[in-house]
Amino acid sequence: MKKLSGVLAVLFASACLAGLSRPTSAAEYTTVPVTVEKFGNMTTVSGTVVPYKEVTLAAQIPGEINFVAGREGDKFKAGDPLVSINDDEIQARRRAEVASAIAAEAALRNAHVQYSRELWSPRTGKPSGMGVPSMFDSMMKPFMGQQAGPYNPWVNRYADLYGQARGLDDARSRLLQARARIEALNAKLRDARQVAPFDGVITQKMVEQGDTVQPGQPLMKFAHVTYLRIQAEVPVRLVAALNKGMLVPARLDVGAGVELQARVAQIFPMADKSRHTVTVKFDLPRGVPGGPGMYAEVKIPDMAAQARQVPSIPAAAVFRRGSLPAVLVLVNGKPSLRLVRIGGPVGAGKVAVLSGLTGGEQVIIQKPGAGG
Repeated sequence: MKKLSGVLAVLFASACLAGLSRPTSAAEYTTVPVTVEKFGNMTTVSGTVVPYKEVTLAAQIPGEINFVAGREGDKFKAGDPLVSINDDEIQARRRAEVASAIAAEAALRNAHVQYSRELWSPRTGKPSGMGVPSMFDSMMKPFMGQQAGPYNPWVNRYADLYGQARGLDDARSRLLQARARIEALNAKLRDARQVAPFDGVITQKMVEQGDTVQPGQPLMKFAHVTYLRIQAEVPVRLVAALNKGMLVPARLDVGAGVELQARVAQIFPMADKSRHTVTVKFDLPRGVPGGPGMYAEVKIPDMAAQARQVPSIPAAAVFRRGSLPAVLVLVNGKPSLRLVRIGGPVGAGKVAVLSGLTGGEQVIIQKPGAGG
């Protein structure tokens, strides 16, 4: 009996040692099978994230920059001053034109008075060279006209009124010209200050305080970045599959990549003659990470491409090994590292695997002890 007990003890110890030395059971991993999905009738087009709208503020007058607001990334409201150019010379010219306008107004009032006097109290004659009063000249002219030629007092009266009216028009014209020059200088004074055309941020400063600029020289780029867009050059053969308002898969180059849906916002009416592409803009959801200038990809339906069977796995199963995507495949109860090439999303949280898996493998999505 004691001999039998000793044999059983030896067998029990051997079993325990075998249990401690065996590999971790496959049941201790959370795995999912690699399925095969129909994929491939989409073509990836690269693009760039751009602001919803962007303007370049340029100098309208020559001069020295005496004010620049903020730095790149600073936010401003519509109407806030951004850049100011010294306008001392324009102010001086405006004061001179105001003085000219005041003189023109005085001349216009005088012309009104002269016209009214001629209208209601006409001058019937002027002192003659002999000093005879004009009254006698008017009395003698009818008799002298028989010898000196015909005399018509109404013609002279009309000529005098017309001359005064012409002087009135000239004075009015000089006043209007002075006022027009003042308005032109007022416009230049407004051009000396560049204000924010809408709510946005400064994306690029091209001048600093103290710089001297000339008309047309860029000063600053200002953009509305609350909403962002992807601008892509789409091959002509793919544009026919796009319609304004439709949703397409997109990917932003932020971190490990952000997958989202972009809406077709604008399709340009004309293709580029050299590249044979059409510019298309896609609206992004509000609050996406990153900003203008980022690399982005858009997947466009390609009617000419043949759909193919491609393995797919949950996105949670993919991790980075350095800069390369990889997965863990359960082989004979042990995890095995596989480097893979990942394609686009295929729905239900899965991504396509372009190489590295064939289908049917068990990929690990949770290691032992990783769960709750």
